[in-house]
Amino acid sequence: MLVFGTEMELVTFIFLLLELPLFCFQLFYFLQRPKDANRKWYLLLLTLLIIYNITGGLFPDPKIAIPIVVQNIIAYGSGFTMGAYFPYYFYKAFSLQSLRFHALYGIFLFLIAPFLIFFVAVYGVNGNLDFAIHYGIVVPFFYSVILLTAIVRAINQKYKTLPDNYHFWEMVAVYCAVLPWASLTVIAYFNFGQFWEAIFTNGGFIIISLIFLKKNLQLSRAEYELMKSLNSQLNLGNTFEINCKYYGLTAREMEIAERVRQGKRYKTIAELLFISEKTVGVHVQNIYLKMRVNNKAALIHKLSTPVGTSELSK
Repeated sequence: MLVFGTEMELVTFIFLLLELPLFCFQLFYFLQRPKDANRKWYLLLLTLLIIYNITGGLFPDPKIAIPIVVQNIIAYGSGFTMGAYFPYYFYKAFSLQSLRFHALYGIFLFLIAPFLIFFVAVYGVNGNLDFAIHYGIVVPFFYSVILLTAIVRAINQKYKTLPDNYHFWEMVAVYCAVLPWASLTVIAYFNFGQFWEAIFTNGGFIIISLIFLKKNLQLSRAEYELMKSLNSQLNLGNTFEINCKYYGLTAREMEIAERVRQGKRYKTIAELLFISEKTVGVHVQNIYLKMRVNNKAALIHKLSTPVGTSELSK
């Protein structure tokens, strides 16, 4: 079933409705913690999947004012790009170091290069999409088998030292996430259609999302327990330093924050630290941003209050 008079299947549209709010939610949290590398890799994977769903769902469509050849190149290009990023995501997010060659070099040699040769250069000239599919998918197909074997081996190496039941089921979930993505070349070669492409790619992503959210929940709980333990052992005088470190303040920002807490004016702080008053103001604004406050009273309160449950859950 197509939606809104386009070439997009209903199932693809439903997945988009689920993934776009998820993207906004994850982007919001990433902007709060831009050093969260795992969320960054996940967010990029989600971005590529959304682009793939949109282009693969809408293209090719004669009603769109873009040449059909260009539409097909864009649609297949989004698929190849997402497929190329997939091993890189596993290499980074799951710390599978044995995938380094595939993540940094193999994907360009055996996925991106065939796409550029057959789908961009050859298809762009002769306009024969069947030729591009039958010959441009051959190398990626065999490479996907090699890549699947490498990923499975890397997963086994990762989890073999963790034999308990908990990690066993996580390993099974990772396998289930890998298999749909590895089958993309088969789906493209035999042209199973948009419906099955959407089911396989988005299904694998859902499993990855569940693993990602589970790991983040565990991390948040660990952070909470750690900070609760620290707060129970430290008195109010030490809370200032703990809060500064928790919110990522630099050594200079901690110096300025301490003097702001003492009630000193910007001019006095500048004279004490041998910097300009304007520089003090810039540092204070950075402190406000990091601690998510917008005035001095809120800053002083937050610096003097042990990190609470509401903060730890973020």
